[in-house]
Amino acid sequence: MLELHCHTTYSDGTYTPRELVYAAYESGVRALAITDHDTMAGWDEAMEAARGLGVEIVPGLELSTTHNNCSLHVLAFYPDREKLSAFLAERRLGRIRRAETMVSKLNDLGIHIELPNVEIPGRPHIARALVRAGYITREQEAYDRYLGDGKSAYVAYEPLSAVDGIAMLRACGAVPVWAHPYLFQGGPVAEVLPELVAAGLMGLEVYHSDASLRSSGRLKALAEQYGLICTGGSDFHGTNKDHVYLNMLKLPLSLLDELKAAHKKAQRELSLSV
Repeated sequence: MLELHCHTTYSDGTYTPRELVYAAYESGVRALAITDHDTMAGWDEAMEAARGLGVEIVPGLELSTTHNNCSLHVLAFYPDREKLSAFLAERRLGRIRRAETMVSKLNDLGIHIELPNVEIPGRPHIARALVRAGYITREQEAYDRYLGDGKSAYVAYEPLSAVDGIAMLRACGAVPVWAHPYLFQGGPVAEVLPELVAAGLMGLEVYHSDASLRSSGRLKALAEQYGLICTGGSDFHGTNKDHVYLNMLKLPLSLLDELKAAHKKAQRELSLSV
């Protein structure tokens, strides 16, 4: 079975890459994508852990972009690490600056915590720090009271449009896929999609832990309409999401064949453009 959307401790997951690989193997997963937010740092540890287990590691990441002033996440599979590393290093600094500003805003409200010491700090880490400090009892309270869009300590990502992000990923030989499209709050999927396709989008995350059978059906129809590949994954974060578990979607490995074919296409088109 297949998992094409998972997070580790290198972003906002609670499993190390090694722990994630072993857990995925025990759950019956035979192809696993490491898609941490804005970083490729977990790949090597995952690949080392997968040796001998019969688990294929799909190198990827989840790029944080915006569209219509709303967050839009793009999964990127098989990017050229050398071409992408400098860009992601700057994005990492931007995420640190964002987290520092949110912590500063909380301090101004009389809520005193320190910035968590992690590779890619984000709202989940700050939420956990608030729970540990006793200001709230559940992580969701952090979003409801302080960190959600429009709340007193919320800070937007440093600007990167989805169109620019997708174009940049294509320039790195990656296969860009719109992650959980129906969680996007900046407009109807059917209206936003043509602009993303024009920028170089190659796929839709049709299958997701928060997607109903009906919404997956609509996404599959859109993918067929625009000639996009279909991918899927649970969006596993470890203990952060109680309702999400590895291999819950029972996705077939045939989806990986389509992804690999799209990667070959992306590489071929990139070589012709140079």
